[in-house]
Order: sequence, then C-alpha cells, then structure tokens
Amino acid sequence: MKLEMEMETEIQAFYRNKTIFITGGTGFLGKGKYSTRFGYEIETFFALLVIIEKLLRTTEVKRIYSLIRKKRGQDIQDRIALWEKEPIFELLLQSKPEALSRVVPIAGDCLEPDLGISDTDRKLLSAEVQIVIHGAATVRFNEPLHVALAINTRATRLMVQLAKQMLQLEAFVHVSTAYANCVVDHIEEKFYPDLLTSSSEKVLEMTDQLSDQLIDNMTCELLGSFPNTYTYTKALGEDVILREAGDLPMCVFRPAIIIATSREPVAGWIDNLYGPIALLYGVAYGILRIALVDVKAQNSVVPVDYCANVALASAWKTAAVRTVSSAPPPIYNFAPSEENLLTYGEFRDKTQSIGENYAVSKMIWYPFLHCMTTAWLYPLAAFFYHTLPGFVVDLALRTVGRKPRLLQIYQKIHINMKLLRPFTCRSWKFDAMNRDHLWQCMTPQDRELYHFDMLALDWDDYFTRALRGMRVYLCKEPPTPASIAEGQRIWRRFHLLHRTLQLFLVGSAAALIWSLLSLVASL
Repeated sequence: MKLEMEMETEIQAFYRNKTIFITGGTGFLGKGKYSTRFGYEIETFFALLVIIEKLLRTTEVKRIYSLIRKKRGQDIQDRIALWEKEPIFELLLQSKPEALSRVVPIAGDCLEPDLGISDTDRKLLSAEVQIVIHGAATVRFNEPLHVALAINTRATRLMVQLAKQMLQLEAFVHVSTAYANCVVDHIEEKFYPDLLTSSSEKVLEMTDQLSDQLIDNMTCELLGSFPNTYTYTKALGEDVILREAGDLPMCVFRPAIIIATSREPVAGWIDNLYGPIALLYGVAYGILRIALVDVKAQNSVVPVDYCANVALASAWKTAAVRTVSSAPPPIYNFAPSEENLLTYGEFRDKTQSIGENYAVSKMIWYPFLHCMTTAWLYPLAAFFYHTLPGFVVDLALRTVGRKPRLLQIYQKIHINMKLLRPFTCRSWKFDAMNRDHLWQCMTPQDRELYHFDMLALDWDDYFTRALRGMRVYLCKEPPTPASIAEGQRIWRRFHLLHRTLQLFLVGSAAALIWSLLSLVASL
C-alpha cells in the first residue's frame, strides 16, 4: 500500500477514497436522447461517462453517484449494467472487472422541481459527497424555452442548493459551454451578466408564475441577441452560479465543440451525432453535399477525453486553492490553442483527403461537400444538390415497393443547417489564461495521465483516428481488412460515376450555350 501511495500522482491522491456525484452521466452514451440525426448541437451534451471511466481506471475513488432518469419498464441499475457492453469500458473492465460496482445510480430528473431526488437519497448525498460534477443539460438548439430553462437553468440552481447541504464538499464543477456567451466575439474567462435581458433570478421567478405556453411565447423577447434557447439558458445557468454560489468551492468549465476521443480509452470513440461529426456522417454516406459553412471560420473542436481530463483537473485545483472569498468562481475556457487553430475549410479538406481510407460500404454517392455562406441562396443550391436527387431516389424506391426516405432526411438537414449557421459561419476568440495556469500547476506525471494540451495536438493524426472511429462506432462497419477494402472499392466506383456525371453536365451546359449563341448569331 505504501509503495502504491508513493507512485500516485497529485491528482490521483486527491481522488483516492473520494465520493463523487455526477449528473449527466448518460449524456454522450445517451443514444440520441437529446440529439437528432444530422444533429444541430454545437457542443455535445458533455460526455460525463468518459469522466466516470477515467475516474474508475486511473484513481481509487470510493464511490460515484450518478443521477439517472427513470425510464418506464427499465430499472436504473439495469441501465448502468448495460455500460459493460460498451467499447468505452473495455479497457477498464480488463484491468478492474468489478469497477462498475462503484457506480451507484441516484434516481432523478432535472425536469422535476426537486430534481426528482428522494429525501433518503438527498440525505445520503448531503452526508457523503465531496465532489460534484454537474453536466446534465439539454443541448437541443430549438428546445422549447420552458424545457431548456428547467434543465439548463433551474436544475443548476437546485444543484447549487443541494451542494450547500453537503457537509464534506471540496469541489463543485459546473459544466457550461464555450458558447454560453456567444453574442460577443471575444470570450474571456469571466461572467457576462450584462448580456442577459433579465437576470436568472427574474426569469426563474417568471417560470414559477407563468404557464409553459406563455414562457415559450416570450422566447424572442427573452433571448435578445442569443441565437437559440440552448446558449441562452446556459448563460442563465452561469448567472445562477455567479449570484448564488456564495462561498461554495466551485468552478465553471466551458468546453467548445466536443467530438471523438483522441486516444483514450479507445481512439476515435464516439457514439452520437454532434456538430461537425454530424456533417462528416452525412458526407460519408454521400447524402450531405452542400452546407452553410464559412470555410475560413474557426472550427473549435476538442477531443472528449481532453475535456474529461480538464474537468477532473479543475476539480482538483478548486479543492486545492479553496478560500473563503467574495471573488466569483474561476472559469476555464477550453478550445483549440491560438497557435493551433483549425478552420472549417481545413476540417473538410483533412477529412476528405483521408476519406477513401475509411469509406463506408453503404454510401449512396461519392462523398463530397461544397460550402457556402449566402443564406438566401442556400435553398436554391440545396434544391439541386439535395431535393432533386432525393426526389429521384425516393421515386425509384416507391417503384420497387420500398418506403421513400431521402426527402424527409433532407428536410431535417435543411432545418438544422439554418440552426447551425450562427456557429458555422462565425469565429470566436477564447481566452484561456486560467486553463493554461491549470496546466502549469500540474506535475509532469499528471500532465501525461490527464493530458489536455491542445497546442500539441496533431490534427492530421487526430482526424485519422476520428474517421476510423466514426466508421466503426457510428456507421457500425467492422474494422476488418475485408470491410475496409469493400468500402474503398465502392468509393472508387462512385468516384468514377461522379466524374462521369460532372463531364456530362459540363458537356450539356456547353452544348446548350453553343446552341443559344448560334441562334443569336443567326438572327
């Protein structure tokens, strides 16, 4: 035991024998609970299962309480048991077969006035919990305002109130988003209460007094400059922290667009369609061909395993520097380093250049993507790139007695493109002084074990792993040489057909222009 203690890093020693309460633990592994195919999320519903896996694999935590929503016909303990079948837990269970027995579900629901937590469980949490990581959220951009307020804002207040009852609390990490204050271009690691049309206190008071329909009818007035209910209610959640955290040992973590793991526990792991990954997914199948994207805008994506490491390190730092102070809680912005930025154009080109190596066998056309920024012209372009081909395919499906699909998919894609446009056609500057200071405070051993250095991330290597992971975990294609060869064969076939079609269209256009010029010349 003594030798084991000497080998522990500072962060590992901090988590030894700790009891942790995590909300949102079914997020990234939630099977689309808050997302839609070709989804409209700019930041993933934070992958707290990655945190749970990392805690269990690298530390000797005593217990992890996880807030889990009840589902009809399914026991909450059974939902945790299903985790054993997921690839993300393979490495953990190889070394610690009984690790998941340390995870204890707490029945609850952020939509309920008291979080749906029973009095017995509330007393249990108040007596035992030392660390809270609150990440439960709805990330739907077009969520009805009353729902987004209940989950993203009111639940945050209720979590703060619960934390104040915790007798042993050492650290509380509130997971926000780098885009909570997206109405400004330069986002510092500070609170922005002046951006809100009304304080969180007043808005929550209104929700108690008015009906859901009235609240939803006030959406435009309350949002002000915010582009959607997600970013607005996350900003209100931060306002709750600013106003009501008091002397709690608390910090705010703001991740940017969270996508597939970089290296651990499984390289390229992702199990849901979020943000840019949704775009890649649509392109990989040859379905998505035109998008409202500024190729010069910054694509602020961060690997999910890096995010888990920042969250765990920020909790450690919060507990280490705990002081009774009137200063606001520290904020950690987490986005790509200013010296290692990535544009949407580079994102597209990097993935397209290696796309043949990880082609899916069920594509319906050659994968390519054209980007444009003119919103009024997009419906016309989408008609020729999406709607017209979709109509032809659906007509063919009807002819052979199969259910048409493409037009319905394209309708969703076009709606989601409009929702995404405020983020895919704009860039932000994210200050990261606190994040950098956190990195500097960590020992070399902790930097290796809880790595999140975005400056050192090789984007080419990363997207190679991410595309391989998307093919396996999202497209459900086996990583066998035969499957990969089949995908490449189909890719080459569609590439030839694509070029042939381009030549035909260019030739037809040239012939039409020549005919018109000849007609004009003869007059």
